Amino acid sequence: MTAASSFVGSDCFAADPAAAAEQAHTEIWRRFIDPYGVMIDFADLDGSVTLPTPEECRLGKPNALGWWSPIENGSMFNGMYLDAIVNRWRHTQAEADATKARRLMEGLLFLASVSEVPGFIARGVSTDGKSHYPMGSDDQALPWFYGLGRYLESGLATSAERERIVAKLVEVAEVFVARKWAVPAEAPFNRRGTFARFEFDSAPRQLLVARLLHRVTGEAKWETMYRASLAERGGKENRSRLEICEQGMVFHYAPRHCWTSCTCVSALRSLYDMETDPAVKAAFGRGLQASADLALTGLPLADRFDPQEPAAFYADWLAPMMPLWKPQQTEQEAVALALAQVRELGKVWPRRGKETAFVREPTASAWVVTLAPDPAILRERIPAVERVIARYDYARLYYSQFFWVEGAYWRLQDAK
Repeated sequence: MTAASSFVGSDCFAADPAAAAEQAHTEIWRRFIDPYGVMIDFADLDGSVTLPTPEECRLGKPNALGWWSPIENGSMFNGMYLDAIVNRWRHTQAEADATKARRLMEGLLFLASVSEVPGFIARGVSTDGKSHYPMGSDDQALPWFYGLGRYLESGLATSAERERIVAKLVEVAEVFVARKWAVPAEAPFNRRGTFARFEFDSAPRQLLVARLLHRVTGEAKWETMYRASLAERGGKENRSRLEICEQGMVFHYAPRHCWTSCTCVSALRSLYDMETDPAVKAAFGRGLQASADLALTGLPLADRFDPQEPAAFYADWLAPMMPLWKPQQTEQEAVALALAQVRELGKVWPRRGKETAFVREPTASAWVVTLAPDPAILRERIPAVERVIARYDYARLYYSQFFWVEGAYWRLQDAK
């Protein structure tokens, strides 16, 4: 018996996965979508949260990355959550769901409009609806492309929306290409991450941008770029991006980090869906299946979360980190500061660590399992994924980082 198949979750909050997915949906829209259509990271059970002020964003407090703040992951989360809402709308055809998909899409466009730095994609905004931290990241940027691509593919976009979206996709993509795939940031940092590395948590990014841009513009230069990027080799093992994608997801900076690597698995799924070359499509399919197989082993982490454990919200999230604060002039200084600060935050808010380890990781893993291309294999895994979906009382979670369960649920409906 495998670890995943032995996971039973007998004390799940909701016996019915459909009811659990609906509760997750309700909580996301009740508490975690801001007035600009952008998902925030955390809030109290009544939806209240203290956002960083414009001055704190300008000074990089608690750090210039915005890590551990409520506006840390808006672009990343919006882009991936659009997968769930688009699929939900496909099944319900409800105007309310179309409206929600449109809000998330507008949120993504909004995040690419708040800076004067070309190609900059913000993580989220402050109380004034404009101020933001000076660094996004490659993790934030890829889902921005992915989410807008999913919206265009859904059939929801009006002619006017399509024109706006394609224009912004081209604008941002051209900046990335001109910068040799370095992700733009504001001064003094100027960049944060790249789409050019030869590893799984990078290779699908460049491919998705080029393939998507060819699909939405029809311009041959993007197809040429895509095929060249597939074949280009590099890294310690001198592998091509196609070979890296074919291997699938790997964990390299922590024992498990499906919650970040799932961005590249989602890109791989889009590449698989768009590919017309049978050999390349088959290679993408093998990478997706390998990724799903690895993600499956993370589902039992959900069993380590006690849905009934009493917990309280830590409203003053900034205070425990500020004694360590100092001005930052480089990306490396900001990362080092942030890593020290999260240890201090964990001391006063232990619930944070439990939700990130035992909610965020298994729910992201559940979504990756459902991104695999073979419906027959996925149907065998439906019970294991549904146990994760039904594990939690979403009205008692403080972090929004359970949103993947809704995406997993709707993909399961297609498999059924």
